[in-house]
Amino acid sequence: MNDSRFHKLADLLINYSCSLQKGERILLDLIDVPDEMGVALIRAARAAGAVPIVEVRHSRINREIQRGTDEEHAKTVRDIELARMKKVQSYIAIRGAHNASESSDVPGDRLQLYAKTLRPVLDWRVNKTKWCVLRWPTPSMAQAANMSTEAFEDFYFDVCTMDYQKMAKAMEPLVKRMAAADKVMLVAPNTELTFSIKGIGSRPCEGIRNIPDGEVFSCPVKDSVNGVITFNTPTIYAGTKFEGIRLEFMNGKVVKATGSNEKKLNEILDTDAGSRYIGEFSLGFNPYILNPMCDILFDEKIAGSLHFTPGQAYEDCDNGNRSAVHWDMVLIQRPEWGGGEVWFDGELIRKDGKFLPKDLQPLNPEKLKRG
Repeated sequence: MNDSRFHKLADLLINYSCSLQKGERILLDLIDVPDEMGVALIRAARAAGAVPIVEVRHSRINREIQRGTDEEHAKTVRDIELARMKKVQSYIAIRGAHNASESSDVPGDRLQLYAKTLRPVLDWRVNKTKWCVLRWPTPSMAQAANMSTEAFEDFYFDVCTMDYQKMAKAMEPLVKRMAAADKVMLVAPNTELTFSIKGIGSRPCEGIRNIPDGEVFSCPVKDSVNGVITFNTPTIYAGTKFEGIRLEFMNGKVVKATGSNEKKLNEILDTDAGSRYIGEFSLGFNPYILNPMCDILFDEKIAGSLHFTPGQAYEDCDNGNRSAVHWDMVLIQRPEWGGGEVWFDGELIRKDGKFLPKDLQPLNPEKLKRG
């Protein structure tokens, strides 16, 4: 199948997201992705004068690898993967797993061992390469979104190839406000949380690192988080679905965590010393993404949402927290989801999912969409 949408997406990823230059090397990491999309990416990379390196994986194979892993195996994989990652300047991963719960029966201790051992590969990729990660549309994703497969594919290509340059310009005032802010307060049903982001900085996400995109993130000062937050969207982590997660904080640490699959929830939060502290705070505003589908690359960009992330902090908005975990948990604050407020230093920044200050209003959905 020669679908023109494949070539449009490949061009966006290679020339905009990664800004691939002549002579650079790029690793294309493809999991359950049609060969035609891989071919489109290879051709786009070569047209830019770059050198494509290709890894083709399958989610069922990955499951089997992790089920039987041990320390020697994981370290060997880490060494090989890290050596290869250090040879490239760019990285694109497209993940098209047909079953989001494929890893649900992998023993938790195996998942933790594998994730902790291979963490240096992820850290190098995130901090040392030009990278972009996205999903590939599958019938299971369409089902999770309560859409037909054809309708979801149309939605996917529309949202993934939207006008990210327009979005980038609109988010500049939010980046400045977040970078200058100290005290943040979040209010929503069963949520009242305070923390500081003073001196941490902020970063825009405008289609460079994730597709789809649409967020600005910072990070709490590590020991500043106090109060309670209750997430109103389901989330899948380590192959398990969680709902109704409620986190209670004291001086930055999650001191109580409840919700569905509570035992596994707390096992994940006990992975290491950093997994009960927060590594990211972000506001999402993609106008085309309105409802959760248990896929974090989409859900964390939902219009009128925020996410709060136990675990690893990014080096470019760093509070010093280190962990094998990085779990984006999403709270939607639009009225139909219960509403809510975001305050910066005593100023109401967003109410019921809509930005209120004049300089931030271009980020509201009716102004951010095409036209």
